[in-house]
Amino acid sequence: MIISERDVEQLAFLSRLDLTAEDKIAYTKSLNAILDYLDMLNRLDTDTVEPAAHVLPLKNILREDKLQPSLDKEQALANAPEEEEGAFKVPRIV
Repeated sequence: MIISERDVEQLAFLSRLDLTAEDKIAYTKSLNAILDYLDMLNRLDTDTVEPAAHVLPLKNILREDKLQPSLDKEQALANAPEEEEGAFKVPRIV
């Protein structure tokens, strides 16, 4: 598949981009280079390659839940700009 300068103009129009003539030429060359590379990848023989969802094996790294001491309410609210009824007071967002 080859991208023409007209295709780039149409894409720029749909994307609400104002491209100069030089930009159109540069994008046409870049997009055609990308499509040529993808075409080369499509020609590779992948019959012996097993499908994989991820390149690296996935495993969860979990830690054991342990009770730990935390800040008491006064320490947590010590640097709060505003506090109300023992909680952080933040501006109302509608």
